[in-house]
Amino acid sequence: MLKPLVALVALIAAAFHPLALARDSQLPPAVARVMNRVGIPAKNVSIYVRDANTNAVVLEVNDNQPRSPASVIKVLTTYVALDSLGPSYTWKTRAYTNGSLANGVLNGDLFVVGGGDPYMTAEHWWRFVQSLRAAGLAKISGDFVIDHGYFAPAEGNRADFDSQPFRSYNVLPDALMVNFQTSRFTLIANEQRGRPLILVNPLPHNLDVQNRVRLTGGKCFTSGVTFTTPDPIDNPNTVVVGGALPASCGSFSIGRAIMTAPDYAYGTFRTLWNQSGGAMDGEMRLETLPANARPLHEHDSMSLAEIIRLVNKYSNNVMARHLMLTLGVEKYGPPATVESGRDAIRLWLQNRGIAMPGFVIDNGSGLSRAERVTARGLGEMLDMAWHSPFMPEFAASLPLSATDGTLRNRFNSPGMQGRIRLKTGHLDNVSALAGFVNAASGKTYVVVIIVNSPGAQGGSGEAVHAELIRWVFGQ
Repeated sequence: MLKPLVALVALIAAAFHPLALARDSQLPPAVARVMNRVGIPAKNVSIYVRDANTNAVVLEVNDNQPRSPASVIKVLTTYVALDSLGPSYTWKTRAYTNGSLANGVLNGDLFVVGGGDPYMTAEHWWRFVQSLRAAGLAKISGDFVIDHGYFAPAEGNRADFDSQPFRSYNVLPDALMVNFQTSRFTLIANEQRGRPLILVNPLPHNLDVQNRVRLTGGKCFTSGVTFTTPDPIDNPNTVVVGGALPASCGSFSIGRAIMTAPDYAYGTFRTLWNQSGGAMDGEMRLETLPANARPLHEHDSMSLAEIIRLVNKYSNNVMARHLMLTLGVEKYGPPATVESGRDAIRLWLQNRGIAMPGFVIDNGSGLSRAERVTARGLGEMLDMAWHSPFMPEFAASLPLSATDGTLRNRFNSPGMQGRIRLKTGHLDNVSALAGFVNAASGKTYVVVIIVNSPGAQGGSGEAVHAELIRWVFGQ
């Protein structure tokens, strides 16, 4: 009689274990109450929670329902890149010439070949310039020639997603993307002047800034400052700064994406080249690198392990898009296309045995209304990442609760700080989280929650997230 009694006690204990309760009732009661309070029906929510140590699925709600993931799709893009290319992978930006170098004078053109570096910031671009100066170049008698054919031309334009072409999150990929095509505009108001002083950093050599800002009285507000390009086709290098700025604002700074990628790369290069004491006679043109060109310098990007930290912690869209294109070009050869990047990710999922009904990959960043994933599919990928040799690099790329990235102000309850690593995602009517929770018990759980419901991005989705994470953390 002892063995049956022990079995009965174990069965009763399992039935009342909180994880078993979650399986039986689907939604933890506290989560269901919050959803009812904020008006999000269960049919609009997908949840997948899995014990990363035992691989037991402890909560699954609509987990095979295709959902819009917003920026949570970046966990897929970044991990596929890490698993496919390795943490030490780098991108190359190369300089060549078709001329001769004598006494510091380059008698010919300078060719710069973009290799898709996702993080060629102004500082890294400055180092590229300085390396050329250190190689003995003082004067370029020919043109600055850009070969950015490693990536196929991006389809559409920066205004397509939300009609905000000057926002950096809308920048399109380019094989030679410098500083996200973004400069910081600082407006300094002075009541004795009719217009504010405008400073631009970095200031492209070929940029024409037209100051039409009116200084007004009253309390400070900055939403009245506008940016336009009157003739974006024939004259994309003219930016008109207009609107109104109250003098009480004093100094106001804002980053704006400007110009085309080649124009911006050339303009900032020439500014930095001149500042370094160099001289240049020619202008910019676009051309494929000739076969007889000889190398002058090769610049390595940051490593992939460092890049994915920037992508996930700060949800950088264009960097994620560069990762997807890089997957395409490494798998299928140049030029990288959106479709080859999509195919590379689909093939990776197929080879790893991860099925996602209704899966749609668009640009790999989440800045899309077409992308669809399932909570189970993302959860299985995250579980695979947790057991990967590259787990430390991947886990370190995710925002850390109450510490950094997009979670720096979230999950700051006692004991939670630094124990939750989750990628966030927000779009109109979308709010999502995906990553790992190190619970109070010491167990680690894979967690995915995707809310697709009217107004979810306005706070109601986060309320549901908070209650679910609190529940998982208590296990």
